[in-house]
Amino acid sequence: MRQTPLNLSEEDRSVIEEIRSKGLHQAREVNRAHMLSCLDRGIPEAQIIAVLGMGRTAVWRARAAYLQGGVEVAVFDVQRSGRPRQYDTNAEARVTALACSTPPKGRQRWTMVELECAARQEPGMGTVSRETVRRILKKMISSPGAG
Repeated sequence: MRQTPLNLSEEDRSVIEEIRSKGLHQAREVNRAHMLSCLDRGIPEAQIIAVLGMGRTAVWRARAAYLQGGVEVAVFDVQRSGRPRQYDTNAEARVTALACSTPPKGRQRWTMVELECAARQEPGMGTVSRETVRRILKKMISSPGAG
């Protein structure tokens, strides 16, 4: 199978050599830089795959990404959005304030179950779970009922 030639510009070549030789980069980024450098020098894909231990599709994707967007797109991972937060900082503050408030009658301190039930009474937090309450309090470095 005939491979599409890849010709790096001088600027891209220097960026790739810098990634390969110095600085702190993830292993994937260094491997992609090695791959692009090899493709630029005309080394066959089969040899690149054997030496770097990557799949053929990784080579194809790196070449296509470079041709479409340059070194930044081909070497570095794209930032991912992740899952949006379900509860904003106001909701977290309400849970924290609840944990710092006076515990229910007959109790010396809040339990996680009681905090969960009380938090569900707050507007906009009808589906909050016990684990979510625990994580919010852990993030705030708070202990239930200590106040």
